[in-house]
Amino acid sequence: MSAAVLLSCHGTVSRHEDIPAFLHNIRRGRPTPPELVQEIAHRFDAIGGSPLMTITEAQARALEARLGVPVAVCARLWHPYPSEVLPALLAQGVRTVISLPLAPQSVDVYHAAIREAAAAHPDLTVRAAPAWGLEPALLDAFIETIDEALAAEPEADRNTIPIILSAHSLPRRVIAMGDRYEIEFRAMAGAVAERLEARGFQTHIAFQSQGASAEPWIGPDLPETFATLARAGAHTALIAPIGFLAEHVETLYDLDIEAPKLAAQAGLPRLLRARAVSTRPRFIDALEAVARRVL
Repeated sequence: MSAAVLLSCHGTVSRHEDIPAFLHNIRRGRPTPPELVQEIAHRFDAIGGSPLMTITEAQARALEARLGVPVAVCARLWHPYPSEVLPALLAQGVRTVISLPLAPQSVDVYHAAIREAAAAHPDLTVRAAPAWGLEPALLDAFIETIDEALAAEPEADRNTIPIILSAHSLPRRVIAMGDRYEIEFRAMAGAVAERLEARGFQTHIAFQSQGASAEPWIGPDLPETFATLARAGAHTALIAPIGFLAEHVETLYDLDIEAPKLAAQAGLPRLLRARAVSTRPRFIDALEAVARRVL
C-alpha cells in the first residue's frame, strides 16, 4: 500500500484581488470591513508578498528527500485545499495519507479539514500525527535560531537580553470551548525556556497578531510585554517567534515593521528578532521524526 505525507498550513494568497475572499474564509463568512481589506493589502505590499507557501513547498521537498515517499502541501484557508490535492495523490497510487500539520499545536483542526476531503475517497486512509511541540529536534531548531540572532551581540551582554517566545494569539472564547492551543504552546515554550534559563537567560511568553475583533484575546500581548521589560530596565530584547514555522506576514510585518515601533513607544529602544525555523536541517529532522513514527 503506497503512502504519502500531506503537510498542511493555514495558507495565504499571492494576488491582491484574492485578499477579500481570503479574509472571508478567515472570518468564517463574517463581513470584512473595507478598511481591514486595505490594511491587510498594505501589509502584504510592505513585505513584498508572503513567502509562506514558497517556504512550505521547500519544507515538503526537503522532507520528501529524507523519507523517499511523496510529500504534498495543502492549506486550510486557501488554495491548494485538501480536496484539490488528494485526487492527485490517488492518481499516483497513494492509498494512505499521513496528515502532518505545519503547526505543532491544535493539530486536530488541520486533520479535520483533511479527513473531510478524504471522505469523498473511500479507498483513502488518513493517519494523523499527534501534537508534536515537544519533539526534541524542533526544540533544538528553535534554540539554533535564538543563538544565531544573538551571535552578533557582545558575548558578555547576551545573557542580559530577555527573550520573548511568541505565538499567534487566539480569541479567549476559542480556548474556553476546549481548544488546547494555549496549553500546548505554553508547554512547548516552557521546554524552550527551560533550556535557555539553564544558560542564564530570562524568558517571557507573549501572544501577538491579535485579530480585528473587539473580543478578548489571549495574552499577554507584545505591547504589555515590552512595557514590562522596559519597567525592569531592559534596553534590548529578542523576539523568537516559535509559534511560526515559516516566515509570513505575522513575522515579516508584525515583528519586523510594527513591533519595533510598539517597543519604542513602551520605552524599549532596541528589538532583535530570531528567524523562523523554515527549512533549517534540524527542523526537517523534527518533521522526519514525526512522519516516520506515523508511517
